[in-house]
Amino acid sequence: MRLCNNAAFALLSILLSAPALSLAAQEPPSPAGAAGNDATPQAQQTQPLTVDRDPVRSPDAEPEVLPSMRRQGGGYVLHTDVEEVLLNCTVLEGSKLVPDLKKENFKVTEDGVPQTLISFLHTDLPVSIAMVVDNSGSMSRKRPSVNKSALDLIQASNPQDEAFVVNFSDDAYIDQDFTSDMKKLREGLGHIESSGGTALYDAVVASADKLAADAKRPKQVLVLITDGEDNDSTLTLEQTIRRVQQLSGPVIYSIGLLFGDEMSRQEVRHAHRALEMLSTETGGMAFFPKNIEEIDQIAAEVARNIRNQYTLGYHSTKPTTEPGFRRVEVTAEAKGHGKLTVRTRTGYFPVVRVGKKLVAPEPEKK
Repeated sequence: MRLCNNAAFALLSILLSAPALSLAAQEPPSPAGAAGNDATPQAQQTQPLTVDRDPVRSPDAEPEVLPSMRRQGGGYVLHTDVEEVLLNCTVLEGSKLVPDLKKENFKVTEDGVPQTLISFLHTDLPVSIAMVVDNSGSMSRKRPSVNKSALDLIQASNPQDEAFVVNFSDDAYIDQDFTSDMKKLREGLGHIESSGGTALYDAVVASADKLAADAKRPKQVLVLITDGEDNDSTLTLEQTIRRVQQLSGPVIYSIGLLFGDEMSRQEVRHAHRALEMLSTETGGMAFFPKNIEEIDQIAAEVARNIRNQYTLGYHSTKPTTEPGFRRVEVTAEAKGHGKLTVRTRTGYFPVVRVGKKLVAPEPEKK
């Protein structure tokens, strides 16, 4: 199944609007590379490339609704609330996660104006994960170690998480659709045909679009693993970040394998900056291992970060109809702790989305 861009991308540099993307089926070269959703009929997997499945409505479409989470019975329910903003936050004291904060320890401002928190969660909610892995020619020797670490990351997560696998070079392919089946995810990651360039930004946007359209879990995470600088996308870095922000999209964790002598110093700097910005602007973190042996340790750290986030909700003091980017800042203070660093998305566009009522069941008691 191929994640591809349609003709709207040609206008993006002029309009700076959200790119339209389409999903279409690719004939799998082998069973290991087959894509598919456990519950998706085969007929739905063979749509032509011209079919537009862009989940973001055009500006003149019916306004959508931002979701919020409330505890109900044995799970967490997403309710629609047009003015509630949700922030997934990771709190660090130095390099250590801080797991014991309360609602009153946080302060949130939007465009410099203090906001009142109306919801607070700190629990291991199930997550929808996009595992987006560089499949360009330079990755061929690194993929066995990368695949093992990616599987370890998912296996260390909540058993009710769901994930899909995107392998990308100059094009991006869904080599395993949403599933919790480790065997299927292993097969998706094992579809290695390392060749071509690195259309990293296009792959990120296409994967974020798929999360917005099809994810069933309350939280969304995109894990990006690459060893190079984007050199083949139709989008720029700034357009990519804007698109994810318009979606109120996933937290992006980047793992940059920028060691070795494949790139010049300038290329390494550019790649480092791009991965840092993608992660920082969406509330995630960027990691840069010094060698292939460090990847597994970093994957474990990413898994811990995903599992230990706080979710804060507030009603913006600005009306939803007021356009423009809203810059958000979250700080935290608590007795017994030193200086705390809060990582969350830097802001959002008041683009409202149609919210569905989804129940994320709590993990089974062991």
